[in-house]
Amino acid sequence: MSDTPDSAVQTVRTYIEQHRAAFLDDLAEWLRIPSVSAQPEHAPDVRRSAEWLVAKLAETGFPVAEVWETDGAPAVYAEWPSGEADAPTVLVYGHHDVQPAARADGWDTDPFEPVIRDGRLHARGAADDKGQVFFHTLGVRAHLALSGRTAPAVNLKLLVEGEEESGSPHFRALVERHRDRLTADAVVVSDTGMWSRDTPTVCTGMRGVADCEITLYGPDQDIHSGSFGGAVPNPATVAARLVAALHDEDERVTVPGFYDGIAELTDRERALIAELPFDEASWLASAVSYATFGEAGYSTLERVWARPTAEVNGIGGGYQGPGGKTIIPATAHLKLSFRLVAGQDPDKIELAVRDWVAARVPAGIRHEITFGAATRPCLTPLDHPALQSVVRSMSTAFDGARIRFTREGGSGPAADLQDVLEAPVLFLGISVPSDGWHAPNEKVELDLLLKGVETTAHLWGDLSAALR
Repeated sequence: MSDTPDSAVQTVRTYIEQHRAAFLDDLAEWLRIPSVSAQPEHAPDVRRSAEWLVAKLAETGFPVAEVWETDGAPAVYAEWPSGEADAPTVLVYGHHDVQPAARADGWDTDPFEPVIRDGRLHARGAADDKGQVFFHTLGVRAHLALSGRTAPAVNLKLLVEGEEESGSPHFRALVERHRDRLTADAVVVSDTGMWSRDTPTVCTGMRGVADCEITLYGPDQDIHSGSFGGAVPNPATVAARLVAALHDEDERVTVPGFYDGIAELTDRERALIAELPFDEASWLASAVSYATFGEAGYSTLERVWARPTAEVNGIGGGYQGPGGKTIIPATAHLKLSFRLVAGQDPDKIELAVRDWVAARVPAGIRHEITFGAATRPCLTPLDHPALQSVVRSMSTAFDGARIRFTREGGSGPAADLQDVLEAPVLFLGISVPSDGWHAPNEKVELDLLLKGVETTAHLWGDLSAALR
């Protein structure tokens, strides 16, 4: 089927409008399942959510739709082959588990009884992430209506995990175990958002993270500061000195080798970030803070999106009760986290931090340092053909609007997909900051949700051409 751009847009919109009511009814049915992965009592609901999605994907037309078991909550895998030998393969990632929610948290209505008010669908998971996963079901059918095909223009795969809200503890192992079935030329992550409804954007990367706990041991028990103070090392003092030494006067991390190999921002990237309508006062209000702060020479958005950081997440030791207790404490504790950008290897960062701590702990102080599971950073170059496909498709859905670029300061499992599958990661999300992820009264804007459907209807044909 051949369409002019205007007729293609109209074909897609007509199809979506004809199926809008059934699509929203189905989404509401899924949202009623309280698939809270963090609460053991909801484990049966998480499984029910996975099984519901498998059935719905089969109904959509996916010839393969399966529950994939993990050592925790189940994931969902689906596949719809193109039927063309040279068709590229695209894997869509999302998650079907949700954050805990209860009416007592401040919800206006039952969080698991979807309600539409003023063009917004309110329910836990409406935006994060069931709504953004589910728009792919109507999107692929609109793509078929547009193209006249009986199968997508790409080999389309979906992987929808059930533990993202619990830190994805078994996700990388799942991806490694099924690497052969998950192989793809590009990965589309629909678990993100846009700058605002008036400024549609595509995310190009996420930071990674590594975190550690440090315990410092001094005397074998708390001892009298009058009898021994000034004559033996104090682990709480050592902890304070470690924290003080973590940054220099320009707020750069002082760990040797910390910045080695990082992907520096280009002049173009800095210019594109500067174009965004950033209101620092509003941003500070959302941060419940009173001044911006950070590495010299970078804007607030550059610091959050594209620069690595070291943060003190916790510090403690010694007496914390009322009144005084003049002791040298036996132990002190630190919790540190490091946000990482493209070019940084979490394993190398761990070794560098271990060496840095060891070099600063004085004689008479023993220390233990334990790192948690790290998440790697991911970044897709602005000129990557697959990224340009997303930009074109989103612009078509948004009536020719200019699509701008953002990054995410946080971290997620997208980097595992990039790392294991060696495929570029693209972010396609339509959620806006007011949607209230993890908060009471979470919602999704229905017109933007349908823009996600439109984008995917155009995307599979565009990617099919771009990736050949």
